[in-house]
Amino acid sequence: MDAGLFTANNVWMMVCTALVFFMHTGFAFLEIGLTRQKNTINILFKNVFIICVGILLYYIGGFNLMYPGEFNGFLGFAGFGISLPEGGLTPDYADGGYTYWTDFLFQAMFAATAATIVSGAVAERIKLGAFMIFVLVYVGLVYPIVGSWQWGGGFLSTIGGENGGFHDFAGSTLVHSVGGWGALVAIYLLGARIGKFGTDGKAKAIPGHNIPLAAAGVLILWLGWFGFNGGSVLSADPGLTSLVLVTTSLAAAAGGVSAFVVSTLMYKNFDLTMFLNGILGGLVGITAGADLMSPMESIAIGLIAGAVIVFGVALIDKLKLDDPVGAVTVHLICGIWGTLAVGIFGDKAGIDQILYQLAGIGATGVFCLITAFIIIYALKATIGIRVSKEEELEGLDIHEHGMDSYADFRMNDR
Repeated sequence: MDAGLFTANNVWMMVCTALVFFMHTGFAFLEIGLTRQKNTINILFKNVFIICVGILLYYIGGFNLMYPGEFNGFLGFAGFGISLPEGGLTPDYADGGYTYWTDFLFQAMFAATAATIVSGAVAERIKLGAFMIFVLVYVGLVYPIVGSWQWGGGFLSTIGGENGGFHDFAGSTLVHSVGGWGALVAIYLLGARIGKFGTDGKAKAIPGHNIPLAAAGVLILWLGWFGFNGGSVLSADPGLTSLVLVTTSLAAAAGGVSAFVVSTLMYKNFDLTMFLNGILGGLVGITAGADLMSPMESIAIGLIAGAVIVFGVALIDKLKLDDPVGAVTVHLICGIWGTLAVGIFGDKAGIDQILYQLAGIGATGVFCLITAFIIIYALKATIGIRVSKEEELEGLDIHEHGMDSYADFRMNDR
């Protein structure tokens, strides 16, 4: 391979790594914007903890759990730490798409995302210590094991034989639904925030304190998705990279428009938060098949994802589950839809592909549900997972951090 092409590929992958890292800013802004001021420091602390610990965990063992080399297809481990393999800085590594170091860092950015999804769902009432322990186990073990089943050459990557099998381009299932399943278990075991459901059982709105910040977070996430999906091409291939960025953007735009139209028809108001989550739903929905879809097919996927957002949020409320940021609907339900869409639209569409996609969804769901339940239930039975009523009412910032996120913001009567 030409040295210039190898360099261009590697530089593109490093740019995409930076874009995926920037997504953590978007997640943080979205979460604090859609929750109350009194818990802002707590949410920011969790997000900073996730990215720092996530990278370290991926170095310690996550990378070699996810990419163990030759293994039985279900569980393998190539050892602790990372070390440069022979040819790791040459075009012989990864077909000239990038170097070994770039490979590790790009994949590490994805690893922390699963726990960030859970962070938003459990906001405003989970004990910080319990959440941090959950992150250590979920990011350190559960996420890389699931990833190894497909991206590491495991059983999901071989179920279709020479015909292809399960397909998840950038992680509708392997990233987003992994986080979504964990979030679902967590909010079930944790319970709803005080005041979320009235005595009549109906869901009550608990408005976020900074919707402009939430909007900025979503737009940052959309930008970051260019790296999330664009980098998953694993090279700077002009044709495929540009197609992926087009399908990603069209699905996002269609998801936003669909969610705002459906929510307006149902609730008779222009709900910005539904619009924003519709964009995210479209992004999650296209992530599994961004490399296979035509522009029109990506719009269709986004339109359906946007409607799924509106009905999914209503379903979560009806089940009396409290998800402050809509994480379960966005990342789990739209992740499932996006994964199934690979069998309905695009180059691999067909009954066989739908069955392969269902196998991947099912295997991931069962494993994540069981492991998340074991981790969180064990924490609940030992150290506890929920803060006291007093702490929840007065805010986690004061009780767990001794800080106020907006200490200098006061009314000026002069």
